[in-house]
Amino acid sequence: MPLTRRDFAKRSALTGAGVALAGSVGVLATAPGAIGAEAPDGGPDGAADGHGIGYGPLIADPDGILALPAGFSYKIITRTGVTTLDSGESTPSNHDGTGTFEGHRGTTLLVNNHELKGPRADWPHPVPLTEGLVYDPAASGGCTVVEVAKDGSPVGEWVGIAGTSTNCAGGTTPWGTWLTGEETEDKAGEHGMTKDHGYVFEVDPYDRRAGRDPKPLKALGRYAHEAVVVEPRRGHLYLTEDASGPNGLFYRWTPPHGFRHGRGQLRSLAGDAGVLEAFKCFDSGGRFVDDLSRATKAGTVYGVDWVEVPDRDARKVSVRKQFKDGEVTRARKLEGLWWADGGAYVVSSYARDESPVQHDGQVWFYDPRRRTLTLKVLLGVNPDPSKDGALDGPDNITVSPYGGLIIAEDGEGVQHLFGATDDGRTYPIARNELNIGTAAEPEFSEFTGPVFSPDGRTLFANIQEPGIMLAITGPWKRQRRQR
Repeated sequence: MPLTRRDFAKRSALTGAGVALAGSVGVLATAPGAIGAEAPDGGPDGAADGHGIGYGPLIADPDGILALPAGFSYKIITRTGVTTLDSGESTPSNHDGTGTFEGHRGTTLLVNNHELKGPRADWPHPVPLTEGLVYDPAASGGCTVVEVAKDGSPVGEWVGIAGTSTNCAGGTTPWGTWLTGEETEDKAGEHGMTKDHGYVFEVDPYDRRAGRDPKPLKALGRYAHEAVVVEPRRGHLYLTEDASGPNGLFYRWTPPHGFRHGRGQLRSLAGDAGVLEAFKCFDSGGRFVDDLSRATKAGTVYGVDWVEVPDRDARKVSVRKQFKDGEVTRARKLEGLWWADGGAYVVSSYARDESPVQHDGQVWFYDPRRRTLTLKVLLGVNPDPSKDGALDGPDNITVSPYGGLIIAEDGEGVQHLFGATDDGRTYPIARNELNIGTAAEPEFSEFTGPVFSPDGRTLFANIQEPGIMLAITGPWKRQRRQR
């Protein structure tokens, strides 16, 4: 049963939930509890505050790769052009979303997306076309599976799927597989492709045979996919779309009656199975919210309803363009997703002139039981991205076993992995020191795919360009709430 605007208005009046629909960029940077605001003892400058938040300042790396706090260290697991697959071919480039799985005898298996768009000739190190695992032989992207020993040393790497395009964030499933999404809408005949793209595919890290003859999960729609999560209780899938002109959408897929999730079961569904819907938000007064950038205060709560997608395979019109103004809520760069705490954490990386209000990042929490969306993290526009300390452009996220979130920065200038406590304060974990630009005009690639090992001892993350997977270990500790 949909949550009506009247019901949400009544609930908001009873609970005190308030919504701010007006404000300025200045408000964003100082919103209560916002990551962009200074913490009580100085804010996001790298120092652990008086309440024990964070791990202290980042120490420069003499090898010029990764700055970490004292006591932390890293190992390189894969590196494009240096490490090789079991087949002898180079590790593909442009590492992106990553999932971890418990392997045999204490090992960890990781499925690593490679965000490679367009023809194979455009990339020195595309995903190899392994026999039986290829969807479109013209496409350069895909996934590799990496095995890491208990001591953190790499064991092997092999292709999980090939011939896909622009594999971005993705997500793990409760039944132990990886869902990888294509962040593109290229059709056969466009940009050299021989098949339609913009789909989700399933990769099984345990069974190489399960991925033979890759089949797109057309029931989940064809659009510029980013991340996906699975609601364990009812089997809904939630998906983000990174697109503009107009801005992208947040989706929910409801499985058909009687369907039971499990390994390979999504592949068995027809392209029109279940129901794919886009979200529609409204505030505590029942007013429609056209874009998530309207929220200018952390703690803003919106009610959520769902509107069915007319043509999920986008045969003639992109899915997001099938809706008229006022029918759905939009947001710029809907990126990372992570299921935890009974709901989905959802990232909007930034908003610029294409959006009603500008910001440099939001993290929302969708509660399916209450059908509400709450703004947890808010970043004001970073005035000088070249300076270390300020944060912008959250992208991939994970929930830390030590409390709060771990967020990969994909902004401008300096790039970080940073943590956010449950009450909105920030602390740095790592800084990318690999300059892929020049001394005069330095450039640092984004971080991608932060995810902890199943035992919680190792944080894996990637530097997207040139393509490096890192294993970070150290004196992890519980991040306490402010008293």
